[in-house]
Amino acid sequence: MALLLNIETSTAVCSVALGKDGKLLALKENKEGMKHASNLTIFVENILNENNLTIADLDGVAISMGPGSYTGLRIGVSTAKGICYGAGIPLIAVSTLQSMTKALHDTSNVSDSLINKEKALYCPMIDARRMEVYTAFYNSNAKLIREISADIIDENSFADELSNNEIVFFGDGSSKCKGVIKSENGIFLDNINATALGMVELAENKFKNNELEDVAYFEPFYLKDFVATNPKKNIFK
Repeated sequence: MALLLNIETSTAVCSVALGKDGKLLALKENKEGMKHASNLTIFVENILNENNLTIADLDGVAISMGPGSYTGLRIGVSTAKGICYGAGIPLIAVSTLQSMTKALHDTSNVSDSLINKEKALYCPMIDARRMEVYTAFYNSNAKLIREISADIIDENSFADELSNNEIVFFGDGSSKCKGVIKSENGIFLDNINATALGMVELAENKFKNNELEDVAYFEPFYLKDFVATNPKKNIFK
């Protein structure tokens, strides 16, 4: 039984949720792009003030651990670590893809689109540029079925799985795959984003099971190494 702050910054959405005993108390979100550096601490402050709470009232902080945007993950993890270190409370890490799947199950009536909800697979996709996505498969209980990977999508992607199962594709990486994956068993859902909503129950379960992170040494799950690129324009000219 815990009061947990949940932080999601792995994609273009900045999202903060307050959860108590695995139930949502409050949510702050911005879906207008990568504005995490300016929004995140304000969201944390506002969500606590509006519920007459302080950092000292929290039992822990949960962070969406990735995969996702390198910069977004750094901002979220750094903020979560700072809160935990200053308040002496534990840090909890939640898989971004799993929390996306949990949020889908909790907020969408996706079963109306499925012939067999229990047998269906759920495939969250985070855009990794070009035709690459960070993805995994989960079942109807948001349990991991296929390991997280970085996949380059083409017309043959997931052909074996699609031949035997309905697969629900969603997330900010799924839209670019819709025109490539042609199977009738592929179901694409629009406007489903990473959100702290899906973290609340998962974080509570981890807290109860004492699945905590080392605040000093925890690192996000980037999946791929960060690669710096040269800018197309020389801003000094």
